[in-house]
Amino acid sequence: MWTTLPPGASISPEVVMNKHFDAVIIGAGQAGPSLAGRLSGVGKTVALIERKLFGGTCVNTGCMPTKAMVASAYAIHTARRGAEYGMTTGPVSVDFGRVMARKEKVRLDARSGVEKWLKGMKNCTVFEGHARFEGPREVRIGDELISGERIFVNVGGRAAVADLPGVNDVPYLTNSSIMDLAELPEHLVVVGGSYIGLEFAQMFRRFGSDVTVIEKGARLIGREDPEVSDAIREILENEGVRIRTNAECIRFSNHADSVAVGVDCTSGEPEVSGSHVLLATGRHPNTDDLGLDKAGVKTDERGYIEVDDSLRTNVPHIFAMGDCNGRGAFTHTSYNDFEIVAANLIDNDPRRVSDRIQTYALYIDPPLGRAGMTETEARKKGHKLLVGTRPMTRVGRAVEKGETQGFMKVIVDAETDEILGASILGTGGDEAVQSILDVMYAKKPYTMIARAVHIHPTVSELIPTVFGDLSSA
Repeated sequence: MWTTLPPGASISPEVVMNKHFDAVIIGAGQAGPSLAGRLSGVGKTVALIERKLFGGTCVNTGCMPTKAMVASAYAIHTARRGAEYGMTTGPVSVDFGRVMARKEKVRLDARSGVEKWLKGMKNCTVFEGHARFEGPREVRIGDELISGERIFVNVGGRAAVADLPGVNDVPYLTNSSIMDLAELPEHLVVVGGSYIGLEFAQMFRRFGSDVTVIEKGARLIGREDPEVSDAIREILENEGVRIRTNAECIRFSNHADSVAVGVDCTSGEPEVSGSHVLLATGRHPNTDDLGLDKAGVKTDERGYIEVDDSLRTNVPHIFAMGDCNGRGAFTHTSYNDFEIVAANLIDNDPRRVSDRIQTYALYIDPPLGRAGMTETEARKKGHKLLVGTRPMTRVGRAVEKGETQGFMKVIVDAETDEILGASILGTGGDEAVQSILDVMYAKKPYTMIARAVHIHPTVSELIPTVFGDLSSA
């Protein structure tokens, strides 16, 4: 635990003049600014370094702009279904420029808010430029050389470009560059059938593009249980998204006015030609050009910084937070990294990464909310299971909204009554799953939520019913 300044004490200006800080934070993504706020608030001198865009992936190319586009796509899709709700409408057209302008305002407002907060923060000095270690405590930003008692790496990640035949010979988009499109693709080919790829696939189909998803594996989002993958495929195909799985021969070549993507060497149409190609084949940590070797910081074979349960690296005064540590790939896990570091260093509260329960969402429409293990994972770990399911067609709130795709699924340890996991694919699933997650964190048996009284009419009100209908599986 650090010693903090007493109330009313001030920081000597010589500390800043000498460019030595109590804390150096590299990266202004989700964890960095919040940690700067906590540390500066207890009197620590903080240097925060940002290479490019304040706010990191979430603000600039991830959650906020993409969910703004998802919201536009949802409104457009609902308008097309207006007759189902008793609304008389004419043909629905899409002004893609206005869609992108709305997205841009959302991310620029968020980015400027983070930047303004940091630059106005007491005891915090903001440096703009690329940071590189020159030693265990020394960091260079251009002509500036600073040092820190503790250093926190929060550099995030970027789209990984798979080493596929011909990929460097064709124009392609990533989740970042697709944010800057000026025109709607005539035919978007998405390479990668996981979370990022599927969100873009559905939204661009709703905007009016032809869309084809190419996935090397046997099914979409292979980490989920098969019935979840199958249901998501059906949802997308019902909207006209073409899906090619088992694509074992993915390759790229240029045609006169399109990009051809090879799909399979043995069956089906051998190529798909698209006006645009989106690569959604994973993420890579931004650790390549930090000079981590000069600081003695270890990384794994994929480039992720190795950390312990408190997010400390093998160099005791250096920590790694967010996507670059390989311990989570979401905004909420990055923020939790900040909370863990702050709790241990400032609050004398021994929080650990291993206490975290896996949770995330897939933001197609309807969304998939996930908590804990899948049934497949639980069986691999040897649990005897009780399983409960309920189709969204039997959820009153979904019926009233006319959004009955999907289902609820919960799994419980048959011997301990512990909730092991949940999947809610359906309207409001990303919100409803949180009530299950809270009971899991409380380490209470499923009977606690089975006996709860929830508000009617909501999606959440059926969660106790699902737990009340468990059966051996």
